[in-house]
Amino acid sequence: MKLAVLLLHNAGHEAMSAVDAETGMAMARTSQPDLILMDVQLPGMDGLTATAVLKHEIATAHIPIIALTAMAMKDDEAKSQKAGCDAYIAKPLRHGELYKAIDNLLPDAVVTTGQVRVVP
Repeated sequence: MKLAVLLLHNAGHEAMSAVDAETGMAMARTSQPDLILMDVQLPGMDGLTATAVLKHEIATAHIPIIALTAMAMKDDEAKSQKAGCDAYIAKPLRHGELYKAIDNLLPDAVVTTGQVRVVP
């Protein structure tokens, strides 16, 4: 999470962070971020379950979600898509891949405002 926040700040983005899915979901509901970076492995509720919940709620369904995982297995990308993730990045996190995914999901927001609020 620290690396993701650092990379986002270095690129001129605003970032928020949460230590677990429940906190991140509450932040997403109240802050309405432009994008969510969702770690698949979280304490308590896992990131894919949290993604599915957010994608089924009217208030948060529109928010693009990028799945991040260190435990990349053969079918994990398909599982992340089924849960509702809009992109998938295997760790270790590489800045070029992260920036490209953000640009693909939010080309206007990144260019126009220079800020993306992100909830890992």
